[in-house]
Amino acid sequence: MASNFYIFSYKTRDSLHLKLAGDFDGSSAYELINTLTEHGKDFYEIFVDINDLKSIHPYGREVFQKRLGALKNQFHDITFVGRNGREIVAD
Repeated sequence: MASNFYIFSYKTRDSLHLKLAGDFDGSSAYELINTLTEHGKDFYEIFVDINDLKSIHPYGREVFQKRLGALKNQFHDITFVGRNGREIVAD
């Protein structure tokens, strides 16, 4: 995992909010997937704020896209918020 990568989270009634900061590499992608797997099933909506990501490494994006595709039916609604929101989930 990138040494400066962090996931900050808070919960509201039906929503999980995750704020990512630092550099998003392959290990960071696995950490995000693990967080979604462990905590996301309990919420109707999940918001992932990526405004504070300094960089999105191509390998991190690839790992995340592959793993999310396999898990997407486990979550009701995931929304990526931020200027690079499409970059992290687009093929």
